[in-house]
Amino acid sequence: MRGAVIHAPGDVRFESLDDPKILRPTDAVIRTVATCVCGSDLWPYRGAEPIGDPHPMGHEYVGIVEEVGSEVVNVRPGQFVVGSFATSDNTCVNCLNGWQSSCLNREFMSTCQADYVRIPNAHGTLVATDEHPDAELVPGLLAVSDVMGTGWYAALAAEVKPGATAVVVGDGAVGLCGVIAAKELGAERIIAMSRHESRQKLALEFGATDVVSERGEEGVARVKELTNGIGADSVLECVGTAESMRQALHSTRPGGNVGFVGVPHEVALDGQELFFSQVGLRGGPAPVRRYLPDLIDRVLSGRINPGKVFDLTLPLEQVDEGYKAMDERRAIKALLKP
Repeated sequence: MRGAVIHAPGDVRFESLDDPKILRPTDAVIRTVATCVCGSDLWPYRGAEPIGDPHPMGHEYVGIVEEVGSEVVNVRPGQFVVGSFATSDNTCVNCLNGWQSSCLNREFMSTCQADYVRIPNAHGTLVATDEHPDAELVPGLLAVSDVMGTGWYAALAAEVKPGATAVVVGDGAVGLCGVIAAKELGAERIIAMSRHESRQKLALEFGATDVVSERGEEGVARVKELTNGIGADSVLECVGTAESMRQALHSTRPGGNVGFVGVPHEVALDGQELFFSQVGLRGGPAPVRRYLPDLIDRVLSGRINPGKVFDLTLPLEQVDEGYKAMDERRAIKALLKP
């Protein structure tokens, strides 16, 4: 088969790879219908994370089941399935508590920008749709496998409630999906922090009521101005930098909550500042599997359309252009079709 391999910062190649095989009785192999480039893929692409030896890339996927191991009974060959970037057996204590992204048998997907993918823990990771979806619904279902599920978790971790004021820090695909989530959970006011006109427009379409283009302490001051000097009830941190985390903390009112889902890079919190802020923090890798049935239904029913975050569609063999376009902020998110 063919797939994306990263060799060095700025160097992603489309190469021939070994076909995936069933290695364990809980595995499945799927034929990829759509995959994509994630904002977190840009960390190694930009040299912000070590790469080591050349290796495959990608952790977002929807596809058709080709083969299943002997212990996989919930999906069968021929079905269209959606999975998560973190696999889970869905039976361990952490899974039963709703934290499938901390499954005791968790594996992180990392080979999905390819024609075929082996899915570990397929029995607890994959969710099949009743029938093959129409083509126009595929982008939304692909978003559910990571960015929509992660945006949903950010809103829940920030404890967005009906009537609340929510701030979304970050205008990438996760942040924009966080706007959708805050709207679905009943936030009355949603402040999107964004400097880019195309992303601002999409945030407003998804339900944002205000846009703040300032960053850092200027951005915090603007949020305070919009919230009678108090700050927001809930803040969704969807970037992962030291600046974005400070901005999120300082934009939250005492007693409010921050949900942080941006993978942290050089983020350090001051204990005294956190102590006196009286702000609650919760974050980490989203337990997407917990939300899959609900989010799949919302997409299939037309209630939400997170697939709009894909503003660039390319054949899989042009995966390098997908990385370049996102790195240069010419695209919010690149969808790849095998």
